[in-house]
Amino acid sequence: MNFFNHKQKQPEVESPPQQVGRLRASPGWQRFSKNRAALWSLRMLYALIFVAVFADFLANDKPIYCRIEGQTYFPVFKEYGIKYGLSQGNGAYFRREWQHEVYEAVIFPPITYNAQQADTPNRHTSPFGKQAVKSWRFRHWMGTDGIGRDIAALMVHGARAAMLVSIISMGIATLIGLLLGSLAGFFGDERLRTSPPRLLLNVVALAAGFFYGFSVRAFAITEGVLFTELLKSFGILLVCLLVANLIAGQMERRFKFSASVAIPADTLVNRAIEILSAIPTLLLLLSAAALLQKPSIIYIMAIIGLLRWTGIARYIRAELLKIRSLEYVEAARAMGLSEWRILFRHALPNGLAPILVVVAFGMANTILIEASLSFLGIGLPPESASWGNTLQDARSAPQSWWIALFPGLGIFFTITIFNLIGEGVGEAIKT
Repeated sequence: MNFFNHKQKQPEVESPPQQVGRLRASPGWQRFSKNRAALWSLRMLYALIFVAVFADFLANDKPIYCRIEGQTYFPVFKEYGIKYGLSQGNGAYFRREWQHEVYEAVIFPPITYNAQQADTPNRHTSPFGKQAVKSWRFRHWMGTDGIGRDIAALMVHGARAAMLVSIISMGIATLIGLLLGSLAGFFGDERLRTSPPRLLLNVVALAAGFFYGFSVRAFAITEGVLFTELLKSFGILLVCLLVANLIAGQMERRFKFSASVAIPADTLVNRAIEILSAIPTLLLLLSAAALLQKPSIIYIMAIIGLLRWTGIARYIRAELLKIRSLEYVEAARAMGLSEWRILFRHALPNGLAPILVVVAFGMANTILIEASLSFLGIGLPPESASWGNTLQDARSAPQSWWIALFPGLGIFFTITIFNLIGEGVGEAIKT
C-alpha cells in the first residue's frame, strides 16, 4: 500500500503540547481555584463586567417598566432602540420628566439618576448630609459633585468606560503583538519570503486601507455607532488587502517571478520594540493625546492599543523561538504543511499561555492610564462618565471628600482585581 499517495487525505498533525494542554486543563483550573484571592477577584470581575454591560439598567432617570393611564412603557429599552436606530422618539418623549410622572405601576433602576443629570438643588451634597429629595428612592447615596451629578451613577457608567477602554485597547494591543511577535519568532529574518509585486502591493493596500478606512472616516467613527463604524473601517482595510493579494496572485501566475524577497521580520519587529521601549510610555501617550483636537474614547483606545503591544510581542516571540524547532513542527513540515498553517494551527496556540498573564496585567495598567489621562484633562471628553474625569472634578472641591474617595477606590479595586487574576493565572500555568 502506498501511504504517500497524493490522492489520499493526509492525517492532521496533532502537536503533543496540544494534547498535554487538554489533559491539564482541569488541573490548571484546580491550581487557579486554590488561589482564593485570584478566584474571588475573577468573581468580582464578572460582577464588574455585569455592571458595565447593564449600566443603563442600574443607573438611569427613566424607569425600566412603568404604567401610566393604562398604557405600558419600557423607557430604557426605548432609549436603546432610539440610540441604535431601531425605534423613533418625538420631541415630547425627550422632554418628558419621568421622575415627576404619576404612575400606576413603576420599576425604577436601583440608582434613579443618569450620569449626565444635574440635580442643581443638591450640589456638593454629602452622602450623609441632608438632601432636598421627595423620597428615599431619589436619594444620592454617594453624594453629588459640583453641578449636582450623582456620584453613584458616575461610578456605574464609569465602570463601563473603564471596561470598554481596557478590553478594546488591550484587544488591539494583543492582535498587533501576536501578529508581529509570531512573524518575528517563527519566521526570523530568512523564512518569510514573498515576491516583489506582492510586497509592494500589500504596502500600498495597507496605506490605502488606513487612509480610506480610518482617516477619511474619522468623523463617522467618532459621531456614529462605535461598533458599526469600526466594522466598516476594518472591512475597508480588509477589502484593500484582499484586492492587493488577488492582483498579486494573478501577476505571479502570469509572469512567474523566480526571485523572492526575504523580509527581515525579526529585525524589523525588534527595532520597533526597542524604539517604543526607549521612550517612556506615559510621555508617548501624553504627546499623542495632546495632538487630538477633540478628545474621544475611540482615540484613547486606539492610542493605548498602538503603544502597548510590545510586551505581548516579546513574550510570543520568545515562545515561538523555542516552539519552531520542536519535533512536532518538523513533522508537520515533513508532511508538506505550509508554514502559515503550521504557525496558526500548531505553533501559536501552544505559545499563548504566558500571554494571558501579560494581558491581565496590561488591562490593569490600561485602566490606570485612561484615568490618568482623563485626570489631566486630555483623556475622555469632560462630559463623559469616567472615574478619571470625576477625580479631576474633585480638584476644585477638596472639601467634598466623597467626589475623590469613590472613584479612587473604584480604580484601586479594579487594578487590584486584574493584578490578582494575573498572578493566579501565572501560578496556574507553571509546570
